[in-house]
Amino acid sequence: MLTRRAILGAGLSATALAVSGCVTSPPPVAPAPKPAPVPAYPLSYGPISTEPYPIPAVPPGVVAPQYWRQIVDDPTGEVPGTLVVDPGARFLYLVQEGGKALRYGVGVGRAGFAWSGKATIQYKRHWPTWTPPTEMIERQPELEKYSAANGGQQPGLDNPLGARALYLFQDGRDTLYRIHGSPEARSIGRAVSSGCVRLLNHEIIDLHDRVPDGTTVLVRAAKEPEGLV
Repeated sequence: MLTRRAILGAGLSATALAVSGCVTSPPPVAPAPKPAPVPAYPLSYGPISTEPYPIPAVPPGVVAPQYWRQIVDDPTGEVPGTLVVDPGARFLYLVQEGGKALRYGVGVGRAGFAWSGKATIQYKRHWPTWTPPTEMIERQPELEKYSAANGGQQPGLDNPLGARALYLFQDGRDTLYRIHGSPEARSIGRAVSSGCVRLLNHEIIDLHDRVPDGTTVLVRAAKEPEGLV
């Protein structure tokens, strides 16, 4: 005879088998990957009210983070104090001690206007007057009003040279190329200029105060023809 205990035990075993056959444990859920941290927007890109012409803030999202000013391992191998422009990467490096460099994002010469070579900063200017070269006026006759004969374009927020300009010379002669500020934040990281190297106004103010007259500047040749990006 089956005892009451045996009957109950058999029933519980059958129930357990039924449950185990119908219910499966859910697979472990992998934790969602953490989003990459977003770099804090540089406070140095805020409005500047201490200049003769107050400079507005750089709008967030206009300049990609890789073009923000930052300390990096020096990729140039040049002597500390040298400025090195890499047009292909759209970077300017101020070589520092200890294998480091201060890197700035830049805009460079568009196809047909790129320039490379070794030069020297002959002198620097705060809020310079812009005088377009004769060749540029020939291409764009509307710039005649800013010719040397007409006194150039006076300083201001719409001046193409921006808040500062570094004038590049070779063997004592003006190359007509400049490292300068720009009111066009969207041009940083692009090949859009007529050969000059442009930085944000915020950045050229910083760079201007770090480099003396006589600084060596190396503008490297682009590895391949550069166009708009």
